[in-house]
Amino acid sequence: MCGMSQQPPVRSTGSPPPRPDASMSLLNNVIDHALDDGYAEATARRAAEGGALPKPLRAKLGLAAGLVLAAAVVTVGAAEARVSAPVVAKERQELIDRIEGENTTADELERDVERIRTEVGERQRVALEEHGGDQTELVALLSGATPVRGPGVKLVVDDAKDSESGGGGPRESAGFSDTGRVRDRDMQRVVNGLWESGAEAVSINGQRLTSLSAIRAAGDAILVDNRPLVPPYTVLAVGDGQRLSTAFQDSADGQYLHALVENFGIRSGISVEGELSLPAAPSLIVRTAEPRGAGAATPSGRATADKGKATP
Repeated sequence: MCGMSQQPPVRSTGSPPPRPDASMSLLNNVIDHALDDGYAEATARRAAEGGALPKPLRAKLGLAAGLVLAAAVVTVGAAEARVSAPVVAKERQELIDRIEGENTTADELERDVERIRTEVGERQRVALEEHGGDQTELVALLSGATPVRGPGVKLVVDDAKDSESGGGGPRESAGFSDTGRVRDRDMQRVVNGLWESGAEAVSINGQRLTSLSAIRAAGDAILVDNRPLVPPYTVLAVGDGQRLSTAFQDSADGQYLHALVENFGIRSGISVEGELSLPAAPSLIVRTAEPRGAGAATPSGRATADKGKATP
């Protein structure tokens, strides 16, 4: 009987026996990969760049080199300054000596000017007394040519304690801010008010005023005939003391001064004095002069025997 051939049964092979170190796979992985992948990548990149220094290290080296260079520059500069110091000191001393010399010369010139001004004033006063006619004393008084003594009033005007305070008030200025400082126009109104109230002679801080005197300002300083004054401003006025004081305080200029005291804190005080002494004006300003002495020629060519005449 024919029968089909039977294949021998396939014998299944068993799985290989487990490794003894199978339970230590983590340790094996660490041993097989001793370097992290990132370290390996960095090593490969450094090898590709030819062994160049890292950027942070290069930056630190560059900073160190810059500091060394700056220190060298400072050192060289200090050395040069030390070498040039004596020269600079010598030039500075020379400049100081020149300034002191020029100041000394200016002081000498100022003394000469004062001496000449006094001499001219004396000669003008003598001429005024000689050719003043019947009104010599009156002309000398009005022109400030002679000292004056007599009763009168003493008016003291001073800046406010807080000279920066200010506000609306009688000044109504637009050119500069109103403050507690006494201005030139304030003194102008005070002096004019005294004249109008009957003063016969007036002085400010010992400086005699005449009909030609000018009260102006240079910055915050008050000038009287181009001479600076400093506060407090002491105004002396010769006249009938009590009547002069009352008339001034009741006048518009006296009320103006009162408004300055109320609105700006400017300090002011007036008193009646039994005896005041005012000096003569430092010099007289002659506006016109015509020589009319004996034998002097007039513009027409004829001689005249009239005395000299000068109009202050």
